[in-house]
Amino acid sequence: MKRKGRYGPFGGFYVPEVLIPALEEIEAAFERFRDDAAFVRDLDLLYKDYAGRPTPLYLAGRFSEIVGFSVYLKREDLLHGGAHKINNTLGQGLLARFMGKIKLIAETGAGQHGLATAIVGALFGMETKVFMGRTDVERQNVNVHKMKLMGAEVIPVEGGTGTLKDAINEALRYWTAHIEDTFYLFGTAAGPHPYPMIVRHFQEPIGREARRQCLEKIGRLPDLAVACVGGGSNAIGLFSAFLEDKDVRIVGVEGGGRGLDTHQHCATLVKGSVGVLHGCRSYLLQDENGQIYETECISAGLDYPGVGPEHAYLKDSGRAEYVSVSDEEVLDVFDLFCKTEGIIPALESSHALAWLLKQKGRLPKETAVVVNLSGRGDKDAGIVESHRPLAARMP
Repeated sequence: MKRKGRYGPFGGFYVPEVLIPALEEIEAAFERFRDDAAFVRDLDLLYKDYAGRPTPLYLAGRFSEIVGFSVYLKREDLLHGGAHKINNTLGQGLLARFMGKIKLIAETGAGQHGLATAIVGALFGMETKVFMGRTDVERQNVNVHKMKLMGAEVIPVEGGTGTLKDAINEALRYWTAHIEDTFYLFGTAAGPHPYPMIVRHFQEPIGREARRQCLEKIGRLPDLAVACVGGGSNAIGLFSAFLEDKDVRIVGVEGGGRGLDTHQHCATLVKGSVGVLHGCRSYLLQDENGQIYETECISAGLDYPGVGPEHAYLKDSGRAEYVSVSDEEVLDVFDLFCKTEGIIPALESSHALAWLLKQKGRLPKETAVVVNLSGRGDKDAGIVESHRPLAARMP
């Protein structure tokens, strides 16, 4: 399937020459320590006692009644920090420590990866800088405050649209000048090799646990595995355990933005074409000259014009299907889910729930779905309020 970071024709590392030794150093360290007894022991303890793994698999009963089939939530929102991101930051942070690095940098969109990196920086006593687009700093100010509480320096990025793409650009630029003592803790299953491979590895507990829990709770594998897709880390974490199970349908849900505006560019796998972005060959949102489109999505974590190379491979091979939902559909299900389940889902995760709501009447009642509830939505309360003021929704 892949060779030297390749997933079919996708992946690779297209980076400035100065970064190649740093990437090769990280790859060599990962291959050395991933199965090292001390590393595995330390990481397992951190997952269990610090992050809160394993996370439950919960039947969302009232929501299931509404859609007409069984929806099981993989509760990554219950992890320390409020999202699946801590799986990856604990893994990469521990790897950085084993490598002797003393500083961490990261990019972030919704702020969940930045917060998870700040948490690990505080835990390990490592100086931490988080690059975040100015637009995201404004719309995710709660997470910005949390990062600063953990001792991280949050660096607003002014260029471009002030979103995740621009934060990655600036983080890569900074890293080129500080590779000796600094580890770039990349947040999603995209970017140059070996990051897609590494991030997938540290997110695989999601899928392994979900598969085992399905067999225990419902006595069989699910009919569908569903997750939102931006860069793709939470999705590949869930999907990885079911790729060889051909009877399990795999669906990734992207942000479709306003939906009706034909000039708006969202949903990379649904609408994109193949190109290179941030050191990786994959699907991108770009014009005929290869210029990257500006994206606009209600969810900062999905507001990205690229996607991880393994998702591109799964799309082209037909093993997974990728769809999109609009901002309005996301807001609808966010409101519904809060009222029916007493759970505030992240706007990212709400994309997956919104697609499931659209399947009402389309799937048999005996259908069992596992959906990755990748994060909690406390961080998104202000965004939702700005679009739909609570006072206007009260009876």
